[in-house]
Amino acid sequence: QVQFVESGGGLVQPGGSLRLSCVTSGFSFKDADMGWYRQAPGGRREAVASMRNTASGGSPIYIESVRGRFAISRDDAKNTVYLQMNTLKLEDTATYFCMRPGWFNLGYWGQGTQVTVST
Repeated sequence: QVQFVESGGGLVQPGGSLRLSCVTSGFSFKDADMGWYRQAPGGRREAVASMRNTASGGSPIYIESVRGRFAISRDDAKNTVYLQMNTLKLEDTATYFCMRPGWFNLGYWGQGTQVTVST
């Protein structure tokens, strides 16, 4: 059974840090490109960061607004992808999800993890 289980969100002040985790199952994680996505209240789901599978070099890609502040990483032995978020801003407030790029319409989205940046 394919599953994506996100965790690590919380309430943090601007400038703070959080590390998100996403444990996956039901597919060959080591062969999968992975991504983090977020959806703010009333907004559309947007890609935040993605990472090629390890055999392809594991190259990360970031949207401009998080580049230099966020870092995506993976542990193939644990079927887990991470998102280290530093210097958080108010506009980073959203529910964060992980997913394989290209699987958006297959119905496998997890519950996500809520990140709230607030004073």
